[in-house]
Amino acid sequence: MKIIDTAIPDVKILEPTVFADERGFFFESFNQKRFDEAIGRKVEFVQDNHSRSAKGVLRGLHYQLPPFAQGKLVRCILGEVYDIAVDIRLSSPTLGQWVGVMLSADNKCQLWIPEGFAHGFLTISDTAEFVYKTTNYYSPESEHCIAWNDKNLDIMWPLQEEPVLSKKDMLGKKFNESILL
Repeated sequence: MKIIDTAIPDVKILEPTVFADERGFFFESFNQKRFDEAIGRKVEFVQDNHSRSAKGVLRGLHYQLPPFAQGKLVRCILGEVYDIAVDIRLSSPTLGQWVGVMLSADNKCQLWIPEGFAHGFLTISDTAEFVYKTTNYYSPESEHCIAWNDKNLDIMWPLQEEPVLSKKDMLGKKFNESILL
């Protein structure tokens, strides 16, 4: 596994070693010991999630407040998504900055998004299946949403038309109105 640093030091891209031949491929998608070494701390995952989205669906930017904040290890297992992590930690020198990464079934990369980040993704392919591990359980009472198109964040989504949003995501708050960690 290769660890690739991003513009925000705590957010990491994990690129697996893939063994491929005429039969198909094999790769180790998760190894707790290697992951902890790469991140520099012990991480415990408690929940796995799986979503399917059509082209143009944008989910996010979601986060949960402490004590229910979630770290996420995300990947796309079918199709392609543009994945975003936004630093919402008040004490962080990268507060309000974001990282965007293309994740796909082809590149098999994963993105580590630690606690203290809002997360979202846009489906680029006709269909995408997205799976992720979380460090805390889903807590609807502590969940919040930042508007995907907040001008203060100026996220460069690779949009060809208006995204398809859930009702919850349509009600996302501006970054500077959100409750920050």
